[in-house]
Amino acid sequence: MNPRQRALEQNLIVSSTTFTTLGLAEPLLRALDRERFLQPTPIQAAAIPHLLAGRDLLGVAQTGTGKTAAFALPMLQHLAGKPARPQRYGTRAIILAPTRELALQIEASLHRLGDQMTHRIVAILGGVSRFMQVQRMRSGADIVVGTPGRVCDLMSTGELKLDQVTHFVLDEADRMLDLGFIRDIRRIVAALPAERQSLLFSATMPAEVGKLAETMLRNPVRVDVVRSAPVELPIEQHVHFVAPAGKRALLDRLLADPTLSRVIVFTRTKRSADRVAETLERGGVRVSALHGDKSQPARQKALEQFRSGRARVLVATDIAARGIDVTGISHVINFDLPMQPEDYVHRIGRTARAGASGVAISFCDSAEHGTLRAIERMTGRAINVASGSPAAVRPAGVQTPPPTKHAPARHRRTRRPMGLRPAA
Repeated sequence: MNPRQRALEQNLIVSSTTFTTLGLAEPLLRALDRERFLQPTPIQAAAIPHLLAGRDLLGVAQTGTGKTAAFALPMLQHLAGKPARPQRYGTRAIILAPTRELALQIEASLHRLGDQMTHRIVAILGGVSRFMQVQRMRSGADIVVGTPGRVCDLMSTGELKLDQVTHFVLDEADRMLDLGFIRDIRRIVAALPAERQSLLFSATMPAEVGKLAETMLRNPVRVDVVRSAPVELPIEQHVHFVAPAGKRALLDRLLADPTLSRVIVFTRTKRSADRVAETLERGGVRVSALHGDKSQPARQKALEQFRSGRARVLVATDIAARGIDVTGISHVINFDLPMQPEDYVHRIGRTARAGASGVAISFCDSAEHGTLRAIERMTGRAINVASGSPAAVRPAGVQTPPPTKHAPARHRRTRRPMGLRPAA
């Protein structure tokens, strides 16, 4: 069955499913109604019944498919059905996320979905003072949402205990491995009780993620959710072929158009993100920057400025490509193409959310032609060329010499009259 057929089959299943028929408790249904979650997404329809039944689960799904609610709703219902007082510094459930932004987003979703319940939810994140986190853990928590580094930090001092955990979620497993968290994850898994429900979600399934799933899941059900390819979403995609030295001027010209009302500009490096943001700010653009070298308060401030509209442009590295849910993004601009074609999907997926349309614009210099071809192979469609051409782009500092009146003979091809041969 090809991806399109699988997507059609999932849509048929979802069309006959409601949150009520999934067996969710009344407090959760009220919260879903208030949040205007009218119908489960494919991953929610497929995963929630298995999770309510207590099965371990391996979920293959991209961001934006609704997987947070897919694991949060059954977890909240299970914990409410078996009330227990967590021990000092202990927790009944732990959710690991690769970035602080995604962890905070998951925490916020848990609070919204479980506001009719009395669960105590604590975020354990790096980049901010650990003192307040330790203070909140003194009386224990029902759910801890954390990043691997800070979770291991508190484990090592005895200020986070996992021997009471009944539910464990590893989100964005492929991203976890990309960021080098495998040792921390193995340490955390080793500290968990053998009797628990475990879930692993990943956008892709490289061999390393498969091996990790084998070690932490018991007889899991696998749920693969096909998300429509980006080219099938209401996203216009364009590419500008431009020399590296011309990218900033092109960005300025594009942002002069007021229809680019809320824009994420993606760069490949943290240094480039800062340089682009500084240039835009000098030009009078309201801009924030987001990357891994920013402190947690600075990152939260940047996101809040962008969400509220105080910043029109957010310049970010791929740390913002996954799990950052900001509504109303009109355009995504790839100032640099990503190293991995899959990251292109996550980047442009920041626009055209909740039924809205969007535009994705990519800059491609001479060193990025191979990456562009890989993206087009993955999406199955050529990206519309807005300006320039591959042949016209030269590396910075290399110029095509002007034509001369008398070109050397080796550059000319002379046609001889038929039947004549050169003299011996």
